[in-house]
Amino acid sequence: MNLNPSHDCLAVTTHDSKMALNATESAVSQREARLIYAITMPMSSAIILINLLIILAIASNRQLHNTPNYFFLSLLVADLCTGVALPFIPWMGLNRPLSFGTCLLVHILPNFLFLAFLFNLVMVHYERYLSIVSPLHYRTLWLHRHFLLALFGLWVPPLIFALLPAFGWNNRGHGKMWNGCCLAPNITTEANCSGPSSGERCCTYQHVFPNVFIYLEVYGILAPSIVAIVGMTGRVLWITRAQLRDIQRLERSVSQVGKRRRRGLALNLRYARCVAAVSLTFLACWVPYIIYTHVGMAFLQRPGAQPNPTSHLVLSCAGVGGMAVVPLVLGLANREYTDPVRKLVRTLRDRWKRRWDSDLIHSDPSRSNRLCIM
Repeated sequence: MNLNPSHDCLAVTTHDSKMALNATESAVSQREARLIYAITMPMSSAIILINLLIILAIASNRQLHNTPNYFFLSLLVADLCTGVALPFIPWMGLNRPLSFGTCLLVHILPNFLFLAFLFNLVMVHYERYLSIVSPLHYRTLWLHRHFLLALFGLWVPPLIFALLPAFGWNNRGHGKMWNGCCLAPNITTEANCSGPSSGERCCTYQHVFPNVFIYLEVYGILAPSIVAIVGMTGRVLWITRAQLRDIQRLERSVSQVGKRRRRGLALNLRYARCVAAVSLTFLACWVPYIIYTHVGMAFLQRPGAQPNPTSHLVLSCAGVGGMAVVPLVLGLANREYTDPVRKLVRTLRDRWKRRWDSDLIHSDPSRSNRLCIM
């Protein structure tokens, strides 16, 4: 028999506080889950659908079966996988009670898919850059002579790098880093502490990725890749501008004044549209991810600081989703890819329309007579 009433009151108070904290954490988690799925599910569905259509267009047209389109096809496959993983990527920044093996899986797999996507994106830009910078030697470059080796380099190094935490480069043995307690946002008291018998601990990206690993990925892989893509795109635009000037200079010697002016205006307008499209693509697709990366690195350098969960999730979804849209912009801007898709959609629409008319005629025989009269 317990004769200490203060102990009973303390136990009840502690139990009630834990229940309140767990309820608060559950409400926060549900709100975060709704926000994540509301943003990522439409983007993921659109990315998957458009990638499948472009992949089908390339596969169905034998004229597109060449090395440049194979590289682009590899990029589309990586982008498709990124679209599938998109709803799960924002969860990497949240606290979840998981076993360490599951924690490794839910962090390593999306990271590998994203790195493979980034490597393929750089390769597609590099291949197109070489086709413009060295058009005469383009077919003899090592990319065409050793295509399988290049494709191997696009997928295996990202896989090896992403698997480094599974090989032991993680924070599992760093004391409090793996303490079994998940903290809800804006709550300082430890809640949701899993017992040792459950095998679950609080899983966050900090338990899987050491700070050195994150710095290496951001400043050793991500930042140089973005700089390389921007540099190659700028160089291509500069070369295109120089070629347009050469064309205009040639036309001055052979064309009439009025016709030459109209042609020059058309070329300048086309170049301006190209520059505007590239600029808008960079602003809409790359800038959100760059902001998200810098914000994440800023909070990583300040361990005590906690980001606003809503802003962090929106930045995460918009940043990764914007990156995944880049191949779709490249694909939809190429008529070699869009024309087969349009033809397929038109064929399916006409077939559905004929079947619909046939069903209406069978259900209403008098309709066929009216159609014949018309």
